[in-house]
Amino acid sequence: MFLKTETQNERTKMKRTRAALLCLLTTLLLISAAYSTVMRLEMTHRDTLFPTSFCRIEDIIGSDQKRHSLISHKRTTTKTNGGARLTLRSGFDYGAAQYFAEIRVGTPAKRFRVVVDTGSELTWVNCRFRGKGKTENRRVFRAEESSSFSRIGCLTQTCKVDLMNLFSLSSCPTPSTPCAYDYRYVDGSAAQGVFGKETFTVRLTNGRVARLPGVLVGCTNSFSGDSFRGADGVLGLALSDYSFTSKATNVFGGKFSYCLVDHLSNKNVSNYLIFGSSSFSSATKLNATRTTPLDLNVIPPFYAINIIGLSLGETMLNIPMQVWDATQGGGTILDSGTSLTFLADAAYKAVVSGLQRYLFGLKRVKPEGLPIEYCFDTTSGFNQSKLPQLTFHFKGGARFEPHRRSYLIDAASGVKCLGFVSAGEPGTNVIGNIMQQNYLWEFDIVASTLTFAPSTCL
Repeated sequence: MFLKTETQNERTKMKRTRAALLCLLTTLLLISAAYSTVMRLEMTHRDTLFPTSFCRIEDIIGSDQKRHSLISHKRTTTKTNGGARLTLRSGFDYGAAQYFAEIRVGTPAKRFRVVVDTGSELTWVNCRFRGKGKTENRRVFRAEESSSFSRIGCLTQTCKVDLMNLFSLSSCPTPSTPCAYDYRYVDGSAAQGVFGKETFTVRLTNGRVARLPGVLVGCTNSFSGDSFRGADGVLGLALSDYSFTSKATNVFGGKFSYCLVDHLSNKNVSNYLIFGSSSFSSATKLNATRTTPLDLNVIPPFYAINIIGLSLGETMLNIPMQVWDATQGGGTILDSGTSLTFLADAAYKAVVSGLQRYLFGLKRVKPEGLPIEYCFDTTSGFNQSKLPQLTFHFKGGARFEPHRRSYLIDAASGVKCLGFVSAGEPGTNVIGNIMQQNYLWEFDIVASTLTFAPSTCL
């Protein structure tokens, strides 16, 4: 990619690019009628709502690092032929990297915009219960006005045992007191409220409406932190008995998939999160479809994969096998809530040093407020195709070859950076959403497999 001249449009785009990168690492966080059809929910990138509200990259990378710390800490039915489809859109135009789904909760159904988070088990919405809850600048679910809302009592087995991993509280002053939670996220954000069961209403692709009763939902009356900026709540998609993934896959089939468009795409470009069988359409390179085992029990509640090595071009990198061994503190997960890719120190050093050799002649720079280790001045021009192909080698022979723009990312006007962060040693490797972009990923919970293929996601 050559950058010898710069038009006003190019300058505008690069400003947006820098703004987008500044929020790429925030994260965290932070479906019966016609079962043979597909449910469609609209998703919008969270930063499409606040085009002037940009966060600094140092704050974002801090969020990713905190999320990674929690990942490391967490380690020590009836099926149908249809699926539920949620439309996703990138927030590049507005400077951030999370994705939203619009869901309808309660009876009568109310609309809420929620952050989609594969690393979170709890689904919650901004809520008022018995007069408590935030109302400013957000939609509010008024639990007592919903005829289908049922609280979970604090003396129940569900509260005292089953929901402990979702930060249920032991406080129970009276038998009629609802089960409360204080859910903590890795970037320091938190949500407090009470648990309940509620009906979710979803629209199917045939125009009909389906209702999912008995979904665990958090009625959050207090929350703090940047993770929820622009959102009314969180859609928890981690692998858990109480996550939305569990409910949706039980109804629509034991699979879910998503396809993330390029993170620099404008808000008019969309992709999908699908529950049920995914559609490997003409947008997906069918001849390039690969399948590898999913290790669903080694790093719960995350989606772990078995990587055995990395290569640059035709050269396998010298990385100790314990880096990929989950029993020795290593292992790898796919996480839509982390933006950059985390690699254990030995793998990180091997990758960045190998790629740096192909960036010889470019001046290494340290942009102000951009705490990524390897950034380069490309104003004199740089042909990105000269970079070797980075390949993730999976157990069983499958290979994942991300696009070059997924690991040499635009950081500012005339500046590109290697999109990796050291996870320490030992450390959990995390393939972030930028590395996953323009690929279709299908998670088969029943068969414990991951199928993926390059795709335009259109």
